Amino acid sequence: MKLLRRQFVQLAAAAFALPVLPRAASALDYPTKPVRMIVPFAPAGPTDILARLMGQWLSERLGQSFIIENRPGANSNVGTEAAVNAPADGYTLLLVGAAGAINASVYQKLNFSLVRDILPVAGIGRVPLVMEVHPSVPAKTVPEFIAFAKANPGTVSMASAGVGNPTHIAGELFKMMTGVDMVHVPYRGSGPALTDMLGGQVQVMFDAMPSSIEYLRAGKLRALAVTTAAQSDTLPNVPTVSESVAGYEASSWYGIGVPKTTAPEIIEKLNKEINAAFADPKVQGRLADLGAMALPGSAADFGKFIAVEIEKWGKVVKFAGVKPD
Repeated sequence: MKLLRRQFVQLAAAAFALPVLPRAASALDYPTKPVRMIVPFAPAGPTDILARLMGQWLSERLGQSFIIENRPGANSNVGTEAAVNAPADGYTLLLVGAAGAINASVYQKLNFSLVRDILPVAGIGRVPLVMEVHPSVPAKTVPEFIAFAKANPGTVSMASAGVGNPTHIAGELFKMMTGVDMVHVPYRGSGPALTDMLGGQVQVMFDAMPSSIEYLRAGKLRALAVTTAAQSDTLPNVPTVSESVAGYEASSWYGIGVPKTTAPEIIEKLNKEINAAFADPKVQGRLADLGAMALPGSAADFGKFIAVEIEKWGKVVKFAGVKPD
């Protein structure tokens, strides 16, 4: 973890040590044309929802269109590589998320390194996952679910949005900490997984709150717990997993990154505008509707956060023996 943090600090220092004067004018005028934001997942998921929220905010603040470009594939690797290979001129942004941090351990041979090739700009939000079950599952609490799963080893199906996705690794962390035996059933996104959850083909899922919240409110799925350390204001009567499994914590999170060597003035400008969003009542309300908690701070703060996540999930990936599809 110290090595990862040191790498982020060194990269940030190198970027901000580059000559400023030749680029100052262009950075002050930035952006002078539309900016694309690569979202490495399909439309309509939580990543896409938060990207469009922030893209609209930046468009209004900076006077240029921020165009969302969905580039799904390989649990965010396709979109991330596209951003890595884009010109480092501030006109290509990457929606960075928990999947990218997990991929650092799942995929042994990538053509890029998230730490080396993407500079952190700013965090956007941290989204609780919800440990949810189909109503046919008799358990109404986490301890009851653990007892149910242990009484039926290898027969409880755990859905996820894909191998290595946060919805998968959060479940693997639960298995690691409780000793339950569940069968992982990966899907190509939360949408297909939720379809089978609603139909009762699979029994449990650790899903991002924005994807599941309406089904939970309608009683079509049952929330057992949220996966963050603190309870969610969006589901105030739902406990945390850690109340039953001490030390458990997982969440999906999102932020903005740019290709390495992007001008530090541009990074600073974007960071300032993204952080300004968290004081806006409309943005606050939308984040609350989605169950997301703002993730404010400097670019360096976001880099340190990513480093901690890479280290944490690397241990779970190793324990579970997760391999890419």
